[in-house]
Amino acid sequence: MGRLFGTDGVRGIAGRELTAQLALDLSVAAAYELGLRDPQRPDGAPARPRAVVGRDPRVSGEFLEAAVVAGLASSGVDVLRLGVLPTPAVAYLTKALDADFGVVLSASHNPAPDNGIKFFARGGRKLPDAVEDRMERFLTQSRPDGLPAHGFGRVTDAEAEQESYLQHLLASLGDGPLPVRPPLAGLRVVVDCAHGAAYTIAPEALRRAGAEVIAIGVQPDGYNINQGCGSTCLDAVAAAVQAQGADVGIAHDGDADRCLAVDADGQVVDGDQILAVLATHLKEEGQLARDTVVVTVMSNLGFRLAMSDAGIQIVETPVGDRYVLEAMLDGHYVLGGEQSGHIILARQATTGDGILTALQLLAVLARRGVTLAEAVKVMTRYPQVLINVPADKTRAADFPEIDRAVAAARDELGTSGRILVRPSGTEPAIRVMVEAVDTAQAESIARRVAETIRTVLA
Repeated sequence: MGRLFGTDGVRGIAGRELTAQLALDLSVAAAYELGLRDPQRPDGAPARPRAVVGRDPRVSGEFLEAAVVAGLASSGVDVLRLGVLPTPAVAYLTKALDADFGVVLSASHNPAPDNGIKFFARGGRKLPDAVEDRMERFLTQSRPDGLPAHGFGRVTDAEAEQESYLQHLLASLGDGPLPVRPPLAGLRVVVDCAHGAAYTIAPEALRRAGAEVIAIGVQPDGYNINQGCGSTCLDAVAAAVQAQGADVGIAHDGDADRCLAVDADGQVVDGDQILAVLATHLKEEGQLARDTVVVTVMSNLGFRLAMSDAGIQIVETPVGDRYVLEAMLDGHYVLGGEQSGHIILARQATTGDGILTALQLLAVLARRGVTLAEAVKVMTRYPQVLINVPADKTRAADFPEIDRAVAAARDELGTSGRILVRPSGTEPAIRVMVEAVDTAQAESIARRVAETIRTVLA
């Protein structure tokens, strides 16, 4: 059996891989490893640990939440049930409410049949691998029966804490109360909430910040999350922007830890372009720590060249926002993210926050008096071709033919392109990514290398 925890918690098809029993067992493990046994628990803390629990609107979230709450309370943990709330809101409230840990039930951008369980440690931080490993081992151990040492936990509905998160988001736009002219006044914005966890909070945050808001993807029924909308399908927001004559379109995924955008003409603006706008703005304001931004190996070559031109250094990590965050913490950097729209603004958040990102991006446009299309001219996006080759990724290193094909591709691209060949972290496949000034060249090289991999690993 492989490792239970993936790069972003435990995920699976609800009721099949992710059962109510597994959810309960994981919550009991969390109660002991993150609460009762936590050596970092401060002196004077209440006898019973406290956890916050939130979820996205998937129908399976209802029974999984019930299982998690039962596991926590039966283990002696007091539970604050936050209801439907974005993942970054749960991370924020874990810290703001001084909880020992937080739990989120969401499969982010995945379709409705999937679900997942993610844990945040004290302070709203993602769990280190070592802690996840201890939780997995706990599942195989015998557990104490009967009344916990400090009694069963109490369960309290705390949906009103949504307002605390909203105030936190608005405070990110400046010190003190909002000015007489709100920071986003004059902007007409379409926001697509993917029928997900941000369906009330995202439009409300934008309205309170002064924008005129047209909200779509705000009718979750438990089954339609991410379905033909949100950050995984930008056609809906692009069409709405053009139909409504809006200045900008913002798209979130099911748990609102991502933000992508479209300009007034419906042209897509990805995470690299958003990062480029934010990085150059922060540098100009003297707020970009060590003039450095953290990105993954998949960041676009155009982004890298733009950062070099702007005098901004890049720290590169493997794919996954958890690795971006680790590098940011290690280097005390304030900005990092992924092409997919996971943007981490470390001064305001401990994880990627799509609504926070949207507010900051729109505030830059409003302050500069520019359109999104004008702002993203800071970088030229190189054509990028990605091919997934189904294969036993553990065998790739055994074949020098693959190394030779990659070396030949690098020689052909020279300094005007880039090739990256890596094993997938989530499926049995090898990913071939090629960037070049010319799309046809990128496609040709990617197909050639992919065919070599298919042939030698057949």
